[in-house]
Amino acid sequence: MAVEVVMPKLGMSMKEGTVSMWNKQVGETVNKGESIASINSEKIEMEIESPAKGTVLDIKVPEGEGVPPGTVICYIGEVDEKVEEKTERDSQPKAKKERKKISPVARKIANGANLDIDTLVGTGPGGRITKADVLQTLHDQKEKQTNKTDHQPVNTMRKTIASRMMESLQTSAQLTITMKADVTKLIKLQQQLNETAIARHDTKLTMTDFVAKATILSLLEHSNMNSQFQDGKVVAFEHVHLGIATALDDGLAVPVIRHAERLSLIELAKNIKLYGKKAREGKLVHDEIKGSTFTITNLGAYGVEYFTPILNPPEAGILGVGKTYETPVYQDEELCKGTILPLSLTFDHRALDGAPASAFLSTVKAYLEEPVSILL
Repeated sequence: MAVEVVMPKLGMSMKEGTVSMWNKQVGETVNKGESIASINSEKIEMEIESPAKGTVLDIKVPEGEGVPPGTVICYIGEVDEKVEEKTERDSQPKAKKERKKISPVARKIANGANLDIDTLVGTGPGGRITKADVLQTLHDQKEKQTNKTDHQPVNTMRKTIASRMMESLQTSAQLTITMKADVTKLIKLQQQLNETAIARHDTKLTMTDFVAKATILSLLEHSNMNSQFQDGKVVAFEHVHLGIATALDDGLAVPVIRHAERLSLIELAKNIKLYGKKAREGKLVHDEIKGSTFTITNLGAYGVEYFTPILNPPEAGILGVGKTYETPVYQDEELCKGTILPLSLTFDHRALDGAPASAFLSTVKAYLEEPVSILL
């Protein structure tokens, strides 16, 4: 008997999963445990393994289509084995096909243009298809061919991101403020530490690692930023569950480093790299993308300086990191070459006002400009 392969439930809140790619096609053999498809739900992507050895007999869910958990997505069995499915549609009597009314001239034109008469809509008496109806259909087809557009199906991840971003903008009062930090000293310290970090810990320290550490220390000093606006109250957290926005080929994931305040700079750097790798490989589990209290997003690699990041609900703040650039700066009244890091902070004005938000961003800036304080 053919074996059913069903859409798994990846979490208690999962309502729909999407087949992003079939690795096997109908007629191909598959071994037990071999990957037959990739699926995604919200921000999680994973491989579906075959529950049995055999041949892919039928694929029920095409790529890009979302279905509820428990839905049969394909069948595996013996070669030439028949898959018997009884659907509600099969048990219903087929409706008698109604014959289309069409004028002789209209029929001749439609046949000559290989038009399916059953698809035409008549505007004549009693729904009769006229010559004008056929000519209008041919005109519409020509217009579509002339103005082709690319319609791509939206996968579950894209739908989730769209829904969450709209929810974020509609349910919070968002304001973005910016500052620039002189990271000239930080870059020198980074270069000094990296030789030891790579030799001892096999980990290279990046600008994101230092920004993350400075952010964590600042959140501990400004708990009103490490908060959420819930049911008319501001809930501040003692711990820091730090979200790191990670760009994927087809979307965005925000893995969460839990209790980040307990981690050293090296431990934090290792976690950022580990979760980023898991996100890009589609190996994050549901609990690893939930529960963040603050998020960092970095667009510096794309040449962006300042921008307006959207809050990751229900958080009260998100820090945007831009691309560093070199510019003349004064050091002890002497003009020198410096490196500037653009920072963009979006905060929920319901949870805190501009002054405390600015104080938080100033603290982040202070840590980055005196980087030794990050290590002490």
